[in-house]
Amino acid sequence: MENLMRRRSLICLLRTSMLLPLRTLARVIGSSARTTLLTAPLEIGGNWGGSAQPDVTVVIERMRVACLDGVALVSDRQPERLHVDDRPNGGPSVWLQTAAPTTAWINLVIGPRDWCKLAYQFGHELGHVLCNSWQSDAKPRNPCQWIEESLVEAFSLRGLSILSDNWALAPPFPNDGGFAGAIRDYTEAVKARYRTAAHDQGAGAGLGAWFGTHEKSLSVDGGLDAARGAVVTMFDLVQGNPAMIEDLGALNRWPGRSGVALPDYLAQWEKSCTELDTPGSLPKSVRELLAMP
Repeated sequence: MENLMRRRSLICLLRTSMLLPLRTLARVIGSSARTTLLTAPLEIGGNWGGSAQPDVTVVIERMRVACLDGVALVSDRQPERLHVDDRPNGGPSVWLQTAAPTTAWINLVIGPRDWCKLAYQFGHELGHVLCNSWQSDAKPRNPCQWIEESLVEAFSLRGLSILSDNWALAPPFPNDGGFAGAIRDYTEAVKARYRTAAHDQGAGAGLGAWFGTHEKSLSVDGGLDAARGAVVTMFDLVQGNPAMIEDLGALNRWPGRSGVALPDYLAQWEKSCTELDTPGSLPKSVRELLAMP
């Protein structure tokens, strides 16, 4: 069974390899002895509202490549396997399970052949895995969880933008290149909602002013709903900049995770970037946007 899963994962990777720049493909081949979040074998569970499981697998693999293409994956806490399940009675989440401690387990809620929603939800949860938030001790903690939530949402939107371009160039299904437009429309609609939220929450004056107004509520409710006003700003940071995405792999490598005060959170993140030899540009930019000393 294990060999079969490996063959299936390799086939899916080969299907998407035509989209990889040579330098990225060389990294994937050269790092075959070390499993990364991009190369970890993919397992699919659930019935996906009747969608064919091979089709679901192709879309998930396409989104994984779109999100991680060109990104140096340097975390020392990457999973050895990636399991994605359809859980219609729950919500999208990373399940902090203990039965398979080296497997990152993602649960999604998707209707039949709803490829835009599938890619969008998967991208957000994959972002959490990239941020080292998949092991059993990775329960979200306030007061700084909102930073990760807004960043992984921006990470997913960035991935959708890349996915739409890749879909147009090499559609995964016959005569389906036109679906790239649907992905673009979906992405723009989500971004428009976040722009409205940013306006309504007063983020137009800058993220620092927004944070000053909402700091108290963010410190006790670090979910995505509370952080909606920050998503567009975070998207602008990571869009077109793989080095920023690289810094996400340095998050949450300290005991307190997001449960420490904001100055300590940013300091620990910058220290973690130094330890992993990542650019450190993302925590620096967040610090500047929040007007933190």
